[in-house]
This record gives sequence, C-alpha cells and structure tokens, in this order.
Amino acid sequence: MDGCRCCQICARQQGESCNVKYLCDQRRGLHCDYSASFPGAPGVCVSQEDSNCELNGVHYKEGQVFQPSCKFQCRCSDGGITCVPLCSEDVRLPTPDCPNPHRVVQPGKCCQQWICEKMDNNLFQDAMAAYRPDAASGVDTQSQGLYPPYNCIEQSSEWSACSNTCGMGVSTRVSNRNRACRLETQSRLCIVRPCQDRSRNTPAGPKRCERSLRAARPVRFEHQGCLSAQTFQPKYCGTCADSRCCTPYQTRTATVEFQCPRGRTMQHLMMFIDSCVCHYNCPQAHTTV
Repeated sequence: MDGCRCCQICARQQGESCNVKYLCDQRRGLHCDYSASFPGAPGVCVSQEDSNCELNGVHYKEGQVFQPSCKFQCRCSDGGITCVPLCSEDVRLPTPDCPNPHRVVQPGKCCQQWICEKMDNNLFQDAMAAYRPDAASGVDTQSQGLYPPYNCIEQSSEWSACSNTCGMGVSTRVSNRNRACRLETQSRLCIVRPCQDRSRNTPAGPKRCERSLRAARPVRFEHQGCLSAQTFQPKYCGTCADSRCCTPYQTRTATVEFQCPRGRTMQHLMMFIDSCVCHYNCPQAHTTV
C-alpha cells in the first residue's frame, strides 16, 4: 500500500528513492532518510543500522541524545549528528568602565565567563562621586526623530568605548531605537579629550588624577572638513600622573548639525560627557585622527 493508502505498490528497498507516497519496506527495518536531500526532494531507503551515528569513535543509536562535552548537546538523526551549544554566545561590547572585556574559563565551570581586569580600588568612590541622580546610567538623550513607535519595546546595548582616546572618534551600539523598531548598528561621534597638549592636563604630584575638565572656551566640532553650526563648551576626561586612565562614565547623546563647504549641511549624533571615572582598565595607547 502506498502512502496515500489507495494503491498497491511494491515497497522500496534499501538504496532506492522514497517519499511520503513511495514508502520503504518497513518489514525489513527500512525507513526513508532525508538527511542528504534538498527540501522537497526524495530521500533514500536505509536500514536502522545505517541510521546510527559515529562521533570520535563512539557509536550512537538513531534518536539518541548525548553530550560529547559539557559545551554541546547532540542528537543522532537519520545517520547525521546535529548539535546545539549549551554555553551562551552573548556578545559584550566595551563600556566606559570595562573597555576591554574578555572571556576566561573559571575553575569548576565549563562555559567561559565575561570578566574585566581588576579595577582601581578607588573606582567605586570615583563612580559614586561622578553619579548624578537625575542621569540614569545607560540612558541617553536622543533626538526626537530616533524614538521608536509607541508599541515598540526598546532594546539597546551599551554604547561602546570611543574608538580614539583623544580627538574625534566613533562610538557604536546595537539598538531598535528608530522609527521602524528594527535592530541596527548605530554610531555617534565622540571626543574623550583633545589630542594637543594632553600633558598640561596632568595634575602635579604623585598618583593624582583629574577626572574631568571643561573646555576653557567655546569650540566648534570638526568632522570630515565640516564645522558644527553651534559652539559648545564640552566637558572632557582628564589624565593621571600614575598608570591610570580616565574614561567617560555618564554620557548623553544629542544631534549636532555640521556646516560643510559649498553650503552643504549634515547632522550627526554626538556624545557629550557628564562625568568621567579613573581606573586601571586602560585601552591601547592613545590614537589620533
């Protein structure tokens, strides 16, 4: 009887093609194997023994679920093995107080864990001194046009550390904070500190840090040969006399309009620093643009 149960046909034998209509000879322990077939294409009749699997010299029966290691769970199906990871594959972007996160294997645990290097003992005190109750951590002031629809559940990662430790750089994040409510990579311009005369910002005395300082006079931001239409008096992160570095702790994001040659204008999101924190989790050496 065929798969439609309407006609008498000969059952397919081992190695012959099969599908839902042309069935394999179940009396001989055969079944239709689609593991090597394209979607919608016929399978091949195979025996139960042929459906068993082998991995690293170990044999597994059809349908058997097993763990070759603590990191994976696998299943034997139609002679093939499919595995799913048991460890989280999440991505952690750099943050102001952890610019270089990395995974390590901790004793007694199978999956790697995200860690940061040991922070300066004064980090917590610096962070609390920089904290402002009216500026919630991780919340930025965005331009109104980027707000998602009212029925959109916002999902955003933290902004990454600025790509340059001095001068104009770029910071990125993944967010659905847009009109379409779709996850996308967003970027903003950022200046942690000016590159010129950084040594003058280092306070005198051993192991002293100046967390933040404000520009002495209003400035115009420059990007790709264009100047900001407005002047700003931004706050920068200072420097330390010891091996610590200072990075932004509380930031906000606003849209800045730039005026370019020949009358062209463009708008960019830009980071504005509210407070900084000093620590030993220093990124690579200073880069310039």
